[in-house]
Amino acid sequence: MSVVSLLGVNVHKNPAKFTDNYEFEITFECLETLQKDLEWKLTYVGSATSNEYDQELDTLLVGPIPVGVNKFLFEANAPDTKRIPDAEILGVTVILLTCAYDGREFVRVGYYVNNEYEDEQLAADPPAKPVIEKIRRNVLAEKPRVTRFAIKWDSEASAPAEFPPEQPEADLAAADEEEYGADELAEDDEEAADGEANGAQGAAAAGEDAAMDGVEGHGADAEGDNGVDEDEMSEDGSVDLEGESEDELIEEDEEGEGEGEGVEGDEMEVDVDTNTAKPAEVAAH
Repeated sequence: MSVVSLLGVNVHKNPAKFTDNYEFEITFECLETLQKDLEWKLTYVGSATSNEYDQELDTLLVGPIPVGVNKFLFEANAPDTKRIPDAEILGVTVILLTCAYDGREFVRVGYYVNNEYEDEQLAADPPAKPVIEKIRRNVLAEKPRVTRFAIKWDSEASAPAEFPPEQPEADLAAADEEEYGADELAEDDEEAADGEANGAQGAAAAGEDAAMDGVEGHGADAEGDNGVDEDEMSEDGSVDLEGESEDELIEEDEEGEGEGEGVEGDEMEVDVDTNTAKPAEVAAH
C-alpha cells in the first residue's frame, strides 16, 4: 500500500499563451510521517521522435509532510523554444508531472498539450519560422493518464514484494523434459506393444493360412508347384494366361502396326485435368 496517494490535480490558467508559466494545484494524502521530502517535477516533451529535446521545466521539494490531506500550488516555467525543433513546436505534445520519494518515482501524470495559432490566417498558412507570441497552448486536463509504482518508503515492511518470488522447492521438482509428454510417451509405448502383439498374431495366422492352403490345394503337386496345368506352361517357363497361340499374338502385333501407319514419332501426353492420355500434336511433314 502506498504511503502517499495522489487525490487530484487542477490545471490553472488553461488555455494560456505558450510563454506563460504552468500552474498545478495538487492534492494528496499522507498516511504516516515521512523522514524525507517529496520531489515533484514537471517535464516537457519537446519531440515525439527523441528524448534529446525533453526539458525539465521545474522541480519542487515538499516537506516535512504532515499526516492527512495536503494541498499546494506547483508553478513551473514555460519551455525554452530554443531547445525545441521548429517543426515540433506546433501540434500535439506531452507534459509529465511526476513525484518521487528518496529518488524513487511512485506516481506519474501525463497530459496531452495542443499548441496552435490563435490567428486563423496563421493557422491556415503557418510560417516556416514559428511566431511564438501568437501560439496558444491547451492542456487536455480532463484526460490525464495516471501511472502508479510500488516503492519502498521508510521501512522494509513497505517495500514491494520481490518479483519473481524465490522458489526453493523448484530445484527439487523434476525437469520439464522429464514430465512434459510423459503421458503421451506411455501411450505410445502401449500402442507399440499392442502393435507388436498384433503383428505376432498376424504372422501366426498367416502361417496357419499357408498350411491350410497347402492342404486344400493338394492338387497343386499333381498340376505343378503353382497349381497351373503343365499344358499351359510354355517352354521358357512363362504362362499363357489368355490361352492364345503364338500365331494369334503375331497377327495382333501386325494389325497394331498397320493401324499405326502414317503416324511417326507419336507420343502420349497426360491431360492433368481429365487424367486421361491423349496423343500429342503431330509435327508437320
